[in-house]
Amino acid sequence: MEKLSKAIVDVLAERQRQIDIKGWTPEHDDEHGHGEMAGAAACYAHHVNARAWVVGTTHDDYAQEPSPDLWPWSEDSWKPTTPRRDLVKAAALLLASPSVVLALNL
Repeated sequence: MEKLSKAIVDVLAERQRQIDIKGWTPEHDDEHGHGEMAGAAACYAHHVNARAWVVGTTHDDYAQEPSPDLWPWSEDSWKPTTPRRDLVKAAALLLASPSVVLALNL
């Protein structure tokens, strides 16, 4: 087997953290069958994309912005950190999304 890239390892580690620390098990994820998880992933990815000026710099206001209008959950669950970390969270949310799990037969 080829060595996994750091990005893949980080995404898998984030997904495991979501399960172990947050308690977001596959059974919990199945309760979000209306696209919420994919929507949340899109919000994190869009947050990074819309703020390209911040990549490679340190801007405290990046992580302080309010949740987007399309954020599917409560305002206090919106937790942007850094562009890379937010993309890792987005990918982990996609992996956990019930529709993705079904499509990939996971």
